Amino acid sequence: MKKNTAAWARDLARKHLETPLPRRWAHTQGVARQARTLAPILGDKAELLEAAAWLHDIGYAPDLADTGFHPLDGARYLRATHHAEEHLCRLVANHSCAPVEARERGLAEHLAREFPNTDLGLVRALTYCDMTTDPDGRPSTVDDRLAEIRERYGPSHLVTRFISKAQADLLQAVHTVQRQTHVAG
Repeated sequence: MKKNTAAWARDLARKHLETPLPRRWAHTQGVARQARTLAPILGDKAELLEAAAWLHDIGYAPDLADTGFHPLDGARYLRATHHAEEHLCRLVANHSCAPVEARERGLAEHLAREFPNTDLGLVRALTYCDMTTDPDGRPSTVDDRLAEIRERYGPSHLVTRFISKAQADLLQAVHTVQRQTHVAG
């Protein structure tokens, strides 16, 4: 991982999110702040996690959306346009239980084939960062974050169904990282 990867990722995310999706940009900034707090437990992987935090929601950008599934759209964009490191693309593609949502959207085979999930520790760390940051970029409990997502999308939306199916895994990811930071701290 190059030393300036997180700065490049920040600038790229800003370019695509700040103006068209200011609230998504605020969330992204908060997720990156959370990622930086995990540096003590990540060592030489801290830069990669921060870059993935900056880019995890880039697929929401209106100029990048293709399938409508932001993890896949973002990872494809990073790979095709920026020739981003494969590990970074896989983190973006698999964050926050994306394979579960991909099944709901009929995209599971595409996601698994193009971006196999290979580093569960970093995916878990990125999930922690995402699931403990509210839409406005403020720290949040995972329970509050999940409740906010359900409320935002409504009871019958595909995202709400995904959250219900993924809840146990999302909670486990957050609690695992919290235990690791407690031990390291």
